[in-house]
Amino acid sequence: MALAISLLAVVATQKALSDQGGGGRLEGTWDVQLTIRNCQTGTAIRTFPEVATFMFGGTMIDSTSGVPQALKTPGQGVWSHVGGDTYHFSFKSLNFNSGGTFTGWTKVTHDVILNSEATEYTSAGTAEVFDANGVLTFTGCSTTTATRLE
Repeated sequence: MALAISLLAVVATQKALSDQGGGGRLEGTWDVQLTIRNCQTGTAIRTFPEVATFMFGGTMIDSTSGVPQALKTPGQGVWSHVGGDTYHFSFKSLNFNSGGTFTGWTKVTHDVILNSEATEYTSAGTAEVFDANGVLTFTGCSTTTATRLE
């Protein structure tokens, strides 16, 4: 009985922390449309679907159709509640060439605005591409629109 009460208290505490200040509203899985943009002009270059999952505790995973899965790992990262309907996330994926050789990694960082119903969000940010020696080789810009996967 004591174990059941303790477990119930932990679940209630997690729920309260999740709901505190709107922080848990981003949790869940999202259908995402990512648009790569020219960083100077904002002009759209290419758009493709992704799936992003934001988990309790501030971790996340991202899968994209923009790069063949044989050439990169899913993105793994962290997210945080900035305040109100604003969030921030950052994830890293490892990159490979067509022969399977590790070529470096990509770090994506975005700021998110969640709608008041927590059913859609938009975001904007950058992708930094590093070679296998950790040298930054490219910085790109992107935006997203997302709807909660139900």
